[in-house]
Formats: sequence, C-alpha cells, structure tokens
Amino acid sequence: MTTIDTSEFRSLLEQERSRIVEAIAYLHEEHPRNLEDELGEVAGRGSDNHLGDMATVTFDRELDEGLEEGAQQTLAQIDRALARIDEGTYGICERCGNPIGEERLRARPWATLCIEDQRRAGRG
Repeated sequence: MTTIDTSEFRSLLEQERSRIVEAIAYLHEEHPRNLEDELGEVAGRGSDNHLGDMATVTFDRELDEGLEEGAQQTLAQIDRALARIDEGTYGICERCGNPIGEERLRARPWATLCIEDQRRAGRG
C-alpha cells in the first residue's frame, strides 16, 4: 500500500484521459476518410495538381497516425493506472516494489516504475 492521496491522482488521470480521448476524436474528424480517398481527391483523378500536394497529404496523415498511436498507448497506460488505484497498488514500482516518488507521479501519473528503475530501463 501507498500513502499518497489516490483520489487526487485519480482525478488527474481522468482529466488526462478525457483530454486524450478528445484529441483522438479530433484526429478522426480531421481525416474521416481513408488515405486512398484523400489522395484521389487531391490528385483530382486526372487533374493537374502537383505531386507535392500528394506528398503533403501523405505526410500530414502519417504524422496524425503517429500522434494517434502515441495517444492510444498513453490512454492504455492511464487505464492501467486507474486499475492499479482500484486494486490498491497505485504508486508502487512494478519492478522493485518500492514506492514511486510523488514528484514522479505528479509529472507522469501513469508511471509504473520508480525513477531508479525507469533510469535502469533506459527510457527516461
């Protein structure tokens, strides 16, 4: 068990979860069709649009897909953190079993490792 105020962290996690869900929805609104349809429209199916226009559409779409993938991963981490709160294991390092520092949890409320184990894992 940990001595941190999990209700405060639950609130932080839920706020971040809402923000990410809204960001994902925005990305879907920006590009509701598949890439082939969008490229076909830019290409004009025979018009004289420049190849650079198609490259821009492709780049923008791939960037948005990368952003969405990262957002989905963070969303999964937040859901796991909320589950750990429910289980009573939130704030405990999954590797060594020691408490995760409150400063670390404030910076990254979905953290699963204490700062020492995170450094050893080489992921910052």
